Formats: sequence, C-alpha cells, structure tokens
Amino acid sequence: MKNKVKELRYQQNLKQQELAKKVGVTRQTMSLIEKGEYNPTLKLCLAICYALGKTLDEVFWIGEDDYE
Repeated sequence: MKNKVKELRYQQNLKQQELAKKVGVTRQTMSLIEKGEYNPTLKLCLAICYALGKTLDEVFWIGEDDYE
C-alpha cells in the first residue's frame, strides 16, 4: 500500500515520534508505515488520517503492483 504519511507529516512540522504518539504506535512502526514496509489496519489508517487532518484517500492508496 502506498501512502503520503511522511510528506504530510513534514508539511505539518510533526516529528515521527509525535505522530506515532498521537496514533498510539511506536516510532519504529511509523517509520515502517512511511516506507511502505508495514500495512496498517484500517483503524490505524483512520487514526493517522485524523491526526493529519486528511481523508483516507488523500493519505493511502493501493498501487497496481500491490494486487500481485
């Protein structure tokens, strides 16, 4: 799954640790999400979107290669 978490976090001057704390995960988990190496649950996706003030489709999407 692709995402713009890192880009949106930078725009809001949030540190990785700050966003992680807001959504209840570790900084390491947030790092993996930003790199696309960890697919968060829908609940976590929504928590991240809420913390960033964005909609789900503004932050997360599935690329064609994700279907294979």
